[in-house]
Amino acid sequence: MLTKRIIPCLDIKDGRVVKGVSFVGLRDAGDPLELAQRYNDQSADELVFLDITASHENRGLTVELARKLARVLFIPFTIGGGISAVEDIQRIVTAGADKVSLNTAAIKTPELITRGAKQFGSQCMVVAMDVKRVGDHWEVFTHGGRNPTGLNAEVWAKEVQERGAGEILLTSMDQDGQKSGFDLEITARISQSLHIPIIASGGGGTLEHFRQALTEGKADAVLAASVFHYGTYTVSQVKDYLHQHHIPVRQ
Repeated sequence: MLTKRIIPCLDIKDGRVVKGVSFVGLRDAGDPLELAQRYNDQSADELVFLDITASHENRGLTVELARKLARVLFIPFTIGGGISAVEDIQRIVTAGADKVSLNTAAIKTPELITRGAKQFGSQCMVVAMDVKRVGDHWEVFTHGGRNPTGLNAEVWAKEVQERGAGEILLTSMDQDGQKSGFDLEITARISQSLHIPIIASGGGGTLEHFRQALTEGKADAVLAASVFHYGTYTVSQVKDYLHQHHIPVRQ
């Protein structure tokens, strides 16, 4: 069985790491390079850096962040936010990122997924989906959760896979920052319908929540922010708990 991954997420705004609740009420969580090195030392499997206002403010991601991270990190990292063209992907990867994350741009220009996968490989292409429950289904939102798209999350996830994305970062807007557990239903539904890895995001508050995401939610990896940034748990503590529950993780 493949080992499950634990991935701290660093939301970036104006060069600082921030965290909110359900995508609002942002507060400062520290310097991205300092936090990155901390998680590197805690044996995080990967890191994800998302410039959460890049698409909303219509500005490109700073390649310099990728360069700085590449100099201090020894684990894979993903960068997203404001990427709208193959040239942007090229710049980010050349600067040192292992993967790029597309959200708004993927929905605006789905062909970008296809072209990115062909040019850089599927393993480089992560599609982030911010979803919210609307009636009996989940809808996809863009621009940092500001704009509804009308897209059904399960339908969009299948298209993302068909276009060559290597994995999906699935964030529940309803659960984000609530620390009350991941949305296990939509995570399991999408995980079971696709063959590419699904990263569960939004709602991690206890060690048990991580276990549930990987078992009941059928996720391949779990991403979290608040519990790591503010010292509730270390990545090592999460991995120890999962290991005790016979879930394969890299120690």
